[in-house]
Amino acid sequence: MNQREFVERYTASWQSYEDMLDHLTRRRRGASTQRSHALAEFPFVYRQLCQQLALARDRNYSSALVDRLNVLVLRGHRSLYRARPGTLARLLRFVTVDFPTQLRADAKIFWIASALLYLPAIALFVAIMLNEDLAYGVMSAADAAELAHMYDPESEHFARERASDSDFLMFGFYIKNNVGIGFQTFAGGLLFGLGSVFYLVFNGLFFGAAAAHLYQVGFAATFSAFVITHGAFELTAIVIAGTAGLKLGLALIAPGRRRRGHALTHAARESVILVFGLTGMLVIAAFIEAYWSSSTTVPAQLKYAVGGLCWLLVGCYLLRAGRRQ
Repeated sequence: MNQREFVERYTASWQSYEDMLDHLTRRRRGASTQRSHALAEFPFVYRQLCQQLALARDRNYSSALVDRLNVLVLRGHRSLYRARPGTLARLLRFVTVDFPTQLRADAKIFWIASALLYLPAIALFVAIMLNEDLAYGVMSAADAAELAHMYDPESEHFARERASDSDFLMFGFYIKNNVGIGFQTFAGGLLFGLGSVFYLVFNGLFFGAAAAHLYQVGFAATFSAFVITHGAFELTAIVIAGTAGLKLGLALIAPGRRRRGHALTHAARESVILVFGLTGMLVIAAFIEAYWSSSTTVPAQLKYAVGGLCWLLVGCYLLRAGRRQ
């Protein structure tokens, strides 16, 4: 086979190979399923090109042809054996793509979990505003008095700012408390989802009762300014924990064509993504709660503005992040 016949025979495969390289290096958006299948053949086409390069050298074809094939082989080698992304790159991809994408894939379960948390809270809030005594069906009189003292603007702890070491201790306390609630809500899903339902409803009832009681005793402004900012992350994370737990429960209740063990394993792999993401949100909530929400030097109007912005940002992040990928 002379050089002209060699080029005519393999030009189409070289062009296809270059198209694969372009796709791998440029990461063009909107690749079709057919394109994705073609990329799976890239290692095989790469090995063929290496053989063709060796053949061109052995037959002393022109240096221009050998150089062209050599460049293609080198580009393919870099694409095929490129280094895996580092920890920071994987973390960035998780935050910007994997976590919000997985949550949107479980959007129906997310809205069910949201209803289980917020509807009882709203219902009990309205009921207690109409009948104050209903609050004592959720909390004792001592708990109600302690809660009122915590948000009383005339109490001693509202008269002065906490020391930095106290803020750090509270940061650790809030992390422990928040993560504990999130883990309970998630792990409860192993009881065929009943545990997740219980913790979502219970936390919703307690939050609604606490808010209504504080409104009744006149501490609404203090309470609202305190919870509005970190609540964007904390309450959303609790709902996501419920989403992950309900996902496990549904895998046990309705495994489909899989065995229950296989269905649970599959659901757990996806739920773990949600758990990692909500843990980060709970840490952010704890930081804000310790250093911002509890600050007595920040005006309430500024807390409302920042809190509203945080709710907007969390919503936009969960709805839009990672859609292009």
